[in-house]
Amino acid sequence: MKGFVERILARVLALQVRLYACQARLAGATDAEALHDLRIALRQLRSLLRPLRGLPAVDALAQGAAVLGRLTGPLRDREVLAAELRRLGLSDLAQAAEAQRVAGHAAVAASRELADLLLLFDAWPASWRRAAAEGQLRGLGKRIRRRLRRQQRQLADALRDPAHDRHRLRLLIKRVRYAAEAYPRHSGPSEAAQGRLKRAQGELGDWHDRLQWLAQSASSEALRPCRAAWLQAQAEAERRADEALLALHGDFLLEK
Repeated sequence: MKGFVERILARVLALQVRLYACQARLAGATDAEALHDLRIALRQLRSLLRPLRGLPAVDALAQGAAVLGRLTGPLRDREVLAAELRRLGLSDLAQAAEAQRVAGHAAVAASRELADLLLLFDAWPASWRRAAAEGQLRGLGKRIRRRLRRQQRQLADALRDPAHDRHRLRLLIKRVRYAAEAYPRHSGPSEAAQGRLKRAQGELGDWHDRLQWLAQSASSEALRPCRAAWLQAQAEAERRADEALLALHGDFLLEK
């Protein structure tokens, strides 16, 4: 148990180092991947902490990561849109989006949300070790396995819901996939199943992006010339997403 507790601590501290590096890259405003890498680190942190929720040493850090995730989500969406505009050859619109990216990166680097999260990281090792010393981490492996199984049951149910919500399925797939990466010894999906999860997440992500772009184009004169192409792409993305979801049925079975 002690070794497992220390491994979790080491992984959290490694993610803290990554976030400091991302903060420096964002402040420089020259690295187009800085925000994406920060959000990957946040996603990995939240996946590591989610099965541990309810422990006093965990909840504040998990909440801080969630707050920063909500702050950076819209900015990342704009980055993805800017890349699409460049692909379509709409250079004026892409340049305007690039200016927003630079300003947005600097704002995230200097944000209260990021500063608060980094302070929570500083306090976390002592809180985690105190929780271990007080016996709060007994049965940690069982807790993690139980909560990961619950996530997988939720995904199995949602996959077979005739009125399934693709947005919710995307969220559930991300949770199951990243939990398997965070806790490979405690999670059930095989390597092949994780590959199918990754594919489904990617297809749903493409569908989600186009849905967002179409919503923006409805109120933006500048984006309206893109609507026909995006409508066609959305229909194709929806078809591919449904195929990828169907392929997951054999990996996540309903419990009898």
